[in-house]
Amino acid sequence: MLGQSPRRWVRRLPYLAAVAAVASLLPSGINVLSDDYGISGGLAAALTVAQTVPLLLALTRPLPAWWMIGGADLLTALAVLTVGTGPTGPWPWPPPVLLGYLFLMLPLALREPRRTLVAVWLTTAAASLTISRLGFTDRFGGDNSLLVTALTGAVLVLGGALRERAEAARRLTEQEHISEAERERRTLLEERARIARELHDVVAHHMSVIAVQAASAPYRIAGVPDEAAEEFTAIAGTARESLTEMRRLLGVLRSEDSGAETAPQPGIGQLAQLVDTVRRAGVAAELALDPELTDDALPPAVGLSVHRIVQEALANVVRHAPGARAWVSLTATGESLLVTVVNAAPPERTESLEGSAEGTGHGLVGMRERVRLLGGRLDTGPLADGGFRVAAVLPVTGLTDTRSQDSRPSGTASPDPDGTPAEP
Repeated sequence: MLGQSPRRWVRRLPYLAAVAAVASLLPSGINVLSDDYGISGGLAAALTVAQTVPLLLALTRPLPAWWMIGGADLLTALAVLTVGTGPTGPWPWPPPVLLGYLFLMLPLALREPRRTLVAVWLTTAAASLTISRLGFTDRFGGDNSLLVTALTGAVLVLGGALRERAEAARRLTEQEHISEAERERRTLLEERARIARELHDVVAHHMSVIAVQAASAPYRIAGVPDEAAEEFTAIAGTARESLTEMRRLLGVLRSEDSGAETAPQPGIGQLAQLVDTVRRAGVAAELALDPELTDDALPPAVGLSVHRIVQEALANVVRHAPGARAWVSLTATGESLLVTVVNAAPPERTESLEGSAEGTGHGLVGMRERVRLLGGRLDTGPLADGGFRVAAVLPVTGLTDTRSQDSRPSGTASPDPDGTPAEP
C-alpha cells in the first residue's frame, strides 16, 4: 500500500494507520466486551488482542491476517453466547470488532485477486447470517449481520476498483515506455537505412567503377606491359574485396536481423592475405606471426579487432608513407596479445596520397574505440627516424608466451622492444 510513492513519509502512512487502529481498538474492544457483553476482563483482553494485533500483519500479508481475525471474531461470538451476562450491544458483531474487520478489508482488497475477494465476502456473509439466526435473542441490541455483509462488500468493491485502476495505470505507463522504445528503435532503423543508401549511392558506386575500369584496362588499352596488367588485376581484386565488405556493412545497417551480421568476419587468418595486398601496392610489408596464434585460439571479437587494427595501420602507411617498409608482429605474452605495426621513414619526402587532409584521423579514433571496448591499451606515435608505430595490447585469457626465435617464420622481421624496426 502506497509502496510505490517516491516520498518516504507517504510510504509510512499505512503503517501509522495500522498502529493507530490497534491503539484505539484494543482498549475500546476490551471495554465493550466487558461492559456491554458481560465477558470477564481476562477473556475480553485475550479476544480483543487476537482481533486487533493481526491488523499490523494485514499491510503485507492480508490473507493470513484475515484467517486470524476471522477466527477470533467467531470465538468472540461464541464467548458472548456462552459466558456473556446481560449483553446489550448489537449481535453478532460488536462495534470495535466491526470496525477492525472493515479496516482489514481494505488492504485485502488492494492485494488479493478478485476470486479471493469474492470468497472472503461469501464466507463473511454466510458466517454472519448463520450465527445471527442461531444465537439471536431479545437480550441483544439488534441484528447487524446484514449491515456487516453490505459494508464488507462495499469496502471490497471499493478496494478492488482502486487496485484495478492502479494496475491499469501501471500497464499504461509500461505501454508508453514500450511505445517510446519502439519509436526510438524505428528512428534508429530509419537513420541506419538512410546511411546505407548514402554509402551505396556514393562509395559502392565509385568502387564498382574502379573495379570495372581496372579489370577492363588491359583489354581497352593496347600494349599494356605485363607488370601494369598485374597491377590492374590487383586493383580490381582489392576493389571487389572492398565491395564485399561494403555489402556486408550495408546489410547490417539496413536490418538488425540481416544475415550479414552472422557472416564470417575476418580475423588473424586473413592477415597474410592483407599483407600481400599491401605489398602489391608498393609497400615492403613483412609479417611475424606464431603458428599457434589462430582464429580458433582467440575470441572472435579479438580476432576481428586485430585484423581491423592492422588493416588501418597498413592503409595509413600506403597513404601517408608510400614506399616505406613496414613490419607487422603479433606476440602472445601471458594473458595479453601485443599487436605492433611499425613503418620506417619513406625513402624520400613525398606528399601523402590522400587528396586532402580533410577527414583524416578517423582511423586512429576507430582503433582506440576497438581497443577500449576490449579493455586494452593503444599507443601510437612517430619514431625518431621518421617512421610511425602503432602498438595495441589486448587482454586474452588463456594465452601463453609461445613466441621463440626458432618459431618465427624465416625471412620475416619484427620490431625491437624499443619500437624501432629490426632488420631481418
